[in-house]
Amino acid sequence: MRELRTQDEADAAFGEEVALVYKHSTRCPISLMAHQEVERFEEVHPEVPVYLVDVIFGRPLSLYLAERTGIAHQSPQAILLRGGEPAWSASHMGITVDALADGLGAA
Repeated sequence: MRELRTQDEADAAFGEEVALVYKHSTRCPISLMAHQEVERFEEVHPEVPVYLVDVIFGRPLSLYLAERTGIAHQSPQAILLRGGEPAWSASHMGITVDALADGLGAA
């Protein structure tokens, strides 16, 4: 999982054929559970680049992603990008390894 810290780094993620952007809060227990699910997804799907945004320290970047994708900010939140466009998203307890895999297949 690669941390995104700047808009340029985020824009590069949009350049991937497929990528998962995960917005994470270090202060939220639900975010911790979602983070574990994203890590499991990453193990099962190593072909999908996974990017992390720390919403506490990277709030402006998180808001930029919301604006760029048109998906309202939530935390935790997973956004699957395909061809630079948001193809699937989930938040909170909807972020599971199975849901992420389903989203990958549907996107």
